Amino acid sequence: MNRPTAAFTMGNVQPEPSSPIILAENLTKVYAAGRLQVTAVREVSLAVERGEFVAIVGPSGSGKSTLFYLLGGLTQATKGRVVIDGVDFASLSDGERTRLRKHRIGFVFQKFNLLPTLSAMGNIEIAWAVSGRKEPLDLKYLDHLCDLLSIQGRLEHRPSELSGGEQQRVAIARALITRPAIVLADEPTGNLDTKSSDAVLQMLLRSNRELGQTTLMITHNPEAAQIASRILHMRDGEIVHEETGSRAGVAFPASGAALPGPGAALPAANTVPAAV
Repeated sequence: MNRPTAAFTMGNVQPEPSSPIILAENLTKVYAAGRLQVTAVREVSLAVERGEFVAIVGPSGSGKSTLFYLLGGLTQATKGRVVIDGVDFASLSDGERTRLRKHRIGFVFQKFNLLPTLSAMGNIEIAWAVSGRKEPLDLKYLDHLCDLLSIQGRLEHRPSELSGGEQQRVAIARALITRPAIVLADEPTGNLDTKSSDAVLQMLLRSNRELGQTTLMITHNPEAAQIASRILHMRDGEIVHEETGSRAGVAFPASGAALPGPGAALPAANTVPAAV
């Protein structure tokens, strides 16, 4: 007799604290282009530890964005597997992968992807609403985030009324408001000038350090990648080189209020509901 399979919930996941929060094994992604088979990612294996800041850098066409989508569960691998916080994506249905993403991963994209008809505050609030959490939005935590990201006073403005740097910082707040264990950022400075890029990189690094979140950033800019503790270089769909970021230990100037760390009055960065 077949036993019924228990429904997947966040409460079913009990990851080992010492295990990597992101684990990829022999990842391969092949796209069909007419009669051609194009391999975007080739046999990539990597592990990212909890609280690490890792940058994946490479030129256009190197496969880094495809790897981003694989690690975020936004597309399925042709071969290999991705384990996020103890859960193998391949073992989940589409709905279960969506629930895992909503509770464990915050996404930051190059094009911001803000809803144009909503204010900055509305864009942040909708991320909380679609996450499925039953508790009300933590306004104290939101205030801390806005201080950290220097967007206080801009929350009632629509995206068209914000600069590129401000839009990206709102997008970061939207990614962080649900307290994800992992932040995945795809070319977060790609559409910004140098000053705005530096500000956004500072915010990503501070959220990594002060909230204890694991951050994985995709970039074509080797200089931007230097803030990471570890840099993986991609070319032709493969990781070809690894190095330590030269600015990884550099303290950025303070900007806004520091957020309470784990154990403070606010819940830990990777807190998730027992069930969805």
